[in-house]
Amino acid sequence: MKYSLLDLAPVTEEGTAATALHNAADIAQHAEKWGYSRFWMAEHHNMEGIASAATAVALGYVASKTEHIRVGSAGIMLPNHAPFVVAEQFGTLDALYPGRVDLGLGRAPGTDGATLRALRRTPNDAENFPRDVQELLGYLAEAQPADVIKAVPGYGQKIPVWLLGSSTFGAQLAAHLGLPYAFASHFAPDYLHHALKAYRENFKPSQYLDKPYAAAAMNVFAADSETDARYMMSSMQQQFIALRRGMPGKLKAPVEDISRVGSPQEIAGANHALTYTAVGTKDTVSRHINQFIDDTGIDELILTCHGYDHDARLRSFEIASEVLNDR
Repeated sequence: MKYSLLDLAPVTEEGTAATALHNAADIAQHAEKWGYSRFWMAEHHNMEGIASAATAVALGYVASKTEHIRVGSAGIMLPNHAPFVVAEQFGTLDALYPGRVDLGLGRAPGTDGATLRALRRTPNDAENFPRDVQELLGYLAEAQPADVIKAVPGYGQKIPVWLLGSSTFGAQLAAHLGLPYAFASHFAPDYLHHALKAYRENFKPSQYLDKPYAAAAMNVFAADSETDARYMMSSMQQQFIALRRGMPGKLKAPVEDISRVGSPQEIAGANHALTYTAVGTKDTVSRHINQFIDDTGIDELILTCHGYDHDARLRSFEIASEVLNDR
């Protein structure tokens, strides 16, 4: 079974975007030694706490600092971009780092309404997602002599394209097109099993896959003590509370008592979003991870750790790799 990492390049209260991106490369360097097969980064805009807005650029930096781990977008929010430009960007990445690039596509804007307008997009652009995906697949396919437009680099490079989602829409589309599918269960747990069922039951073999290939994400906050793990997780809980209050910002330092930060209702909301989270020592994390894999039957596990301290995040991913290698 393959396992991979999703890094949101967190910008901490005391940090900078540059530090976050350097940390991302450092995590990827460790990850390929620990056996992770892919390193994902995601497109978010107008968020002071996330440094991966220019996702293709960030992935290029990470790829330049690593040797063999695959790098991928989880995802590029396609309604924000012309499919032709995305084909050129990821064609360029693949030309520089052949056989190491994955292109994951999402339908959400990855931002707020005002920023959507700054991106020269409208909410209705998401309705064109199925058509845009197929257009993009066309640009990455072998070019024909009659083709007036060619993505250079891009055409004929057969870059693996994934669809991402947090509902059943992306699952149905991935099944229809015969593409691999990844579910964002690390923050949107409610439709995980519905989406996986829809994907598998409706999958049509294609030139890309002969059978379904599903991945799902979960959070991991692993440490050498339960207390340290819970402490690390509190930064993520604070971020969800801040988002619900409409006050997103840089990632806050962990706290020993989360009840001093939010109301019981706010904490319950954050914890619900983090339903699929493995937190604790190696033994505890092992039970959570193995249960998640068994319950979902996924082909690939995506782990993320949106923690404050870089060394603590490294240790979390290291412990998780030990659990997965034990399988």
